[in-house]
Amino acid sequence: MAAWINHIELLGETVKLIPLEKNHKEGLLKAASDGELWNLWFTSVPSSETIDAYIENALHQRSEESAYPFTVINKSSGEIVGCTRFCKLDAPNRRLEIGYTWYAQKHQRTAVNTECKKLLLTYAFEKLSCIAVQFMTDWHNLPSRRAIERLGAKMDGTLRNHRINADGSYRDSVVYSIIETEWPAVKKSLIYRLA
Repeated sequence: MAAWINHIELLGETVKLIPLEKNHKEGLLKAASDGELWNLWFTSVPSSETIDAYIENALHQRSEESAYPFTVINKSSGEIVGCTRFCKLDAPNRRLEIGYTWYAQKHQRTAVNTECKKLLLTYAFEKLSCIAVQFMTDWHNLPSRRAIERLGAKMDGTLRNHRINADGSYRDSVVYSIIETEWPAVKKSLIYRLA
């Protein structure tokens, strides 16, 4: 991965994405507490009990070159508003997934997600020369599914009994993607929406 993904900071009009670090812990907890996001059973957002393991896992994934986690910061206030990640990195096949995304409740359904995805997708397609970018979410996570569809991603299918959740229940995962030939139109749409 060293030749494919190096140190990345992405700067937009309202947000900046910087590499996740241990010292982001308090800011991440504050963001997650806006809406007590850890109570959403169909997603995994850290709580005060799980934040250390969450950060350690993300940094471990970065060290083994399977993911690149970002902290999302509101440019005007400097406050941490959430997290996102390049994951399932597959440099030989020029594919990756954008996932592990969550934002403080007050930043949901704002320009934050649209701009973050525009920054990440632009980097993936225009700097990394990806041929496809994947998204995956729980079947029951309707807000996430709608947000992915609004980006212009197309549904590839549903992986039934894809994972076993922490509570022992089974998760069906819905898989979406944007492929390189679709990127120009998707980019145009994202720019239009942000304007």
